[in-house]
Amino acid sequence: MTLSPVFRSPAAVELLRAQGVWAALAPAIDSQARAVAAIYDDLTAVVDPRFLQEPHPLPAPGDTESEVALGFLQDYFFLILFRSLFESLGVPSNRLQLYSELNFCIKGTITAADNLFDDQAKSLLPLKEGTGPRFMSILQLMAFERLIRRAGDRGVDQGVLSESQRDQVLRGLLGLMAEIGELEGSEEGGVDEIPPPDEMVDRVHRIRGGALFALSFVAPGVIEEGDVAAAMSVAEPAIARLGTAFQIVDDLTDFEFDVGRRSHNLLVSEIWHHGSPEERSALEAILQEGQGTQGMVEGRFRRSARAVLERAYSEARASFAALEELGFWLPPRLADEIVHAIVGLDGVARMEVLTGGSESR
Repeated sequence: MTLSPVFRSPAAVELLRAQGVWAALAPAIDSQARAVAAIYDDLTAVVDPRFLQEPHPLPAPGDTESEVALGFLQDYFFLILFRSLFESLGVPSNRLQLYSELNFCIKGTITAADNLFDDQAKSLLPLKEGTGPRFMSILQLMAFERLIRRAGDRGVDQGVLSESQRDQVLRGLLGLMAEIGELEGSEEGGVDEIPPPDEMVDRVHRIRGGALFALSFVAPGVIEEGDVAAAMSVAEPAIARLGTAFQIVDDLTDFEFDVGRRSHNLLVSEIWHHGSPEERSALEAILQEGQGTQGMVEGRFRRSARAVLERAYSEARASFAALEELGFWLPPRLADEIVHAIVGLDGVARMEVLTGGSESR
């Protein structure tokens, strides 16, 4: 998985706008846009111009309503959320900027690596298309390796962190990325076992989703001190639980894809270990054929899919409750609605069916 674009449902967008979420995120949107612009500027010193094209426009300061701003918010929602959380915990503006730049590079690195595992061609950089998706993913990986170092060097030049801290951050990021990548790599030839749901969540989802979100805390974990560091130590596992919830929802929307490549999927586990005889029989047929039929999740497997969704609710509710105790503004009462909405375009219709046809229940 990646820190993918979310909130593709118009109903979810309007619900969260009405609840004041977009307005509360406005300062973080501006900050993340500045961070992306800074990395784009760095890119011209890293990649030959013949491999570049004009970047997508970024939202103007204070803009939360235009199509450009909405698209940016959807593409970078989690990074924007992390930045807003860090500010609420007392991180000063110069370090907020560094963390936003690093998080953009983290997202880009993970996206490029995920492309290679999933044979896709998503890019966060304005690289010219048409030269082969694998090449573009490799070029993106190499570029982000240099860009993340430049962001760290800029922080050193500005006195935000020391050279030693910069090196600790880079080493910590690579170590955690390697842990996530090791899990992904273990599934390259498919998996033969189906662990019980509790075990799968702990072994897979808390790494693939939880550790992925925890990457945003590597730099603060090295740099922050005192009360801010103490608050960060509480916020990190809470955000990791949100990442776990996101990965659980991802399993529902990617069920057919995961079955086809024989990777771990929580819905498969739920059906295999706790499903009805009819569900288990249908799943066995799908596993033998190596492909799922569209509509089975929200149809024949709806009972087990709802049980999986309840696990996502539980993780998100616990996450938001812990963040509320730290004084973060995002209300826990929105946990279920955000779980409904953290899907890409392909998952919107499925989530609407599983949640009863409405995202506001």
